[in-house]
Amino acid sequence: MELILATADGREEGYVSNDIDIDIGDTNDFEMTVSVADWSEYDYSNGKRMYVPGTEYGGLIGDIESNTDESVIYVRGYTWRGLLQKKIIVPPSGQDYYTISGDLNSCIATLISGRFGALFQASDKTTVSITNYQFDRYCTLVDGITKMCESAGYKLVIRYIQTDTGGYVELAAEPQQNYADDISISQDSRMNFISDKKQNGINHLICLGSGELKDRIVVNLYADASGNISQTQTFFGLDERTEVYDFNNANEDDLIKNGTEHLQQEISRSTFKVSMNDVDDLNVDIGDIISGQDYITGIIVSQPIAHKILKSESGQVSIEYQLEGEK
Repeated sequence: MELILATADGREEGYVSNDIDIDIGDTNDFEMTVSVADWSEYDYSNGKRMYVPGTEYGGLIGDIESNTDESVIYVRGYTWRGLLQKKIIVPPSGQDYYTISGDLNSCIATLISGRFGALFQASDKTTVSITNYQFDRYCTLVDGITKMCESAGYKLVIRYIQTDTGGYVELAAEPQQNYADDISISQDSRMNFISDKKQNGINHLICLGSGELKDRIVVNLYADASGNISQTQTFFGLDERTEVYDFNNANEDDLIKNGTEHLQQEISRSTFKVSMNDVDDLNVDIGDIISGQDYITGIIVSQPIAHKILKSESGQVSIEYQLEGEK
């Protein structure tokens, strides 16, 4: 896997072999460690590009820290997904929500227009059309596009396209793939993994909205054993675990919507993290579904990939995949 350093306008400068950690789907950033002895080999200026061609691994340099005690320089920045995370979809003046209609890729083109110059481009492939899709108020661009695609059974695919004159980041809506029957991670696969079955998650969320004291809007949300969220309580006594969600100035509808999303992150769930050294063994995107099974604990998960981390250390490349939590 070749990591390339390029100028701010995309002209290739060389291959980078320093230790690096690229996070996609969680913190959406990267950190590369450069020794003082190797620092003069390249110019790691802010605004320069780093990328693996044809993949999502890459981003823009935006932070350089020199640590004389460790004799290293840390080069950090946002990944392409991280740059999308730093843009907000704002409702038009006088309207409660931003809505959009059309082919998914055309909608992506509209959403990124004027935000990234020529660095980001939407795919011109025809997908499916949506009608009056309503975004969450003031959501990030990456969350908005991701949820828009998911509403039609698609996923957001990000890849750096290298050209003779430079390159650009392509955003494409592509059908979500279900590999659960084809790709199953277990002891048989000889991959390193961590399985976690959390059974003590929150199942009662007290949501506080607008108002003061006794006049404040209060909504109680509950999760059942299957992870369904409603306003009907199913756990009591020792089995009930409660948390307060403070969303000041929210009306009841927004309080229920955002409280539900918050509770979905706090309920009991099983998670699966896979680490592999052979990066060609698992060619899947964020949003694709695979399965995992731990024979020892009996934990079984079949969920979309939510998080990927590429690590290169002393020339050894590994990729970690984390599945969304299964309730």
